[in-house]
Amino acid sequence: MRFAITGLNHKTAPVEVREKLALPEASLPGELERLRQLPGFNEALILSTCNRVEFAAAVDDSADPRESVVELLARRHGLTRAGVEPHLYTHVGQDAVRHLFRVASSLDSMVVGEPQILGQLKAAYAAAKDTGASGRLLDLIVTRAFAVAKRVRTETDIGQSAVSVSYAAVELAREIFGDLRGKRVLLIGAGKMSALTAKHLRRTGASDIYVTNRTHQRAVDMAAQFDGLVVDYQSFPRLLPTVDILITSSGAPHFVITHDMMRQVIQARRNKPVFLIDIAVPRNVEPDVHKIDNVYVFNVDDLEHQVAEGLKARHAEVEAAEKIVAHELTEFEKWAHGLNVQPTVVSLRAKTRAVLMAELERTLGGRLKHLPEGDRAALTQMIESSVNKLMHAPTTRLKASAASEAGPELVEAVRHLFDLPEPPSEDDDAPPELSVADDDRVRH
Repeated sequence: MRFAITGLNHKTAPVEVREKLALPEASLPGELERLRQLPGFNEALILSTCNRVEFAAAVDDSADPRESVVELLARRHGLTRAGVEPHLYTHVGQDAVRHLFRVASSLDSMVVGEPQILGQLKAAYAAAKDTGASGRLLDLIVTRAFAVAKRVRTETDIGQSAVSVSYAAVELAREIFGDLRGKRVLLIGAGKMSALTAKHLRRTGASDIYVTNRTHQRAVDMAAQFDGLVVDYQSFPRLLPTVDILITSSGAPHFVITHDMMRQVIQARRNKPVFLIDIAVPRNVEPDVHKIDNVYVFNVDDLEHQVAEGLKARHAEVEAAEKIVAHELTEFEKWAHGLNVQPTVVSLRAKTRAVLMAELERTLGGRLKHLPEGDRAALTQMIESSVNKLMHAPTTRLKASAASEAGPELVEAVRHLFDLPEPPSEDDDAPPELSVADDDRVRH
């Protein structure tokens, strides 16, 4: 059984294609069931986000996961094969495991280090579990991917720096105020970036968030997104002395916040600091405002510079993260190959023990039937010890060779020489046979 991933992402498909091929969360159970009904598909997981749609599956060696996914997507979205196939990539075996480790660690994300993808992968895995589409192979690989992502987060700073304008604004506010709990915020204008910034501020502990806009209904709609309070546009100047953080994104053709206005505000605040984030283009805050003591003004250019520095810091951590992924992949391969060897080791030990114990029982029932119980127990213990010593070298060498090119041939030779039974089928309780080797049939 092979592990395979077929999909598309922001690198292989433009946003208009990704939008067409995205799968709504409510449709996942049905799509998972359809996947499992395809010939050779045993287990399946679907990860669908704004930047990727991927199908991870445990398939028989005879199955063609790419062909199946092309047909599924084309049929579901009413597209031709030519509208789907050129955007897809397929990874099989070791490459598929590596890809999943990198996705979980956000190394394959549009914004390296973003945390959302791990939560989305966990939700996709939960959906696969709930519908019975995930089995032992996916369980082994996906849970290992979660562990790899945790190592990357813990041992590198890949997720620490601000890489969005809204998050950069919050980080700057933290530099000024330290703790943002209890800080009051006013949004002037109903821009999308203002809303994102306000959501970040709410999550970091900002208390009251006020919203004002020249179109009252837009202020109402925005305030509903984060439990904000609406302020009449003509009245907002009276609120300014009580506000710690001011975010402007108004489309007004003139300065909304002037030097004289803020000079009066800082006097009323008795020089308590106030933080202004001017996201509007053209600017809403008069340039001279930044000359007032304890008034901190940042515009879009300032925030973009912060974002650029954050991206630079994250990319500096990528090499360390990739080394963790490579190390974990090597360890996983050794472990997976060891699982493939384990049934042979168990069979060899069991047969050796059975032969020796049968000979002991035959002897104890014949010439040595007069031996007392204590002596019989000592002989039994001797046999157990002999099995352990006899099997130590074959067990160690079989496991050591598991990941080598000669490993499968050596296992087959041991089974042939000792006439061992075939490994248990996948319906039994034994671990599944894992194929994590590279596959020449991978297509991009």
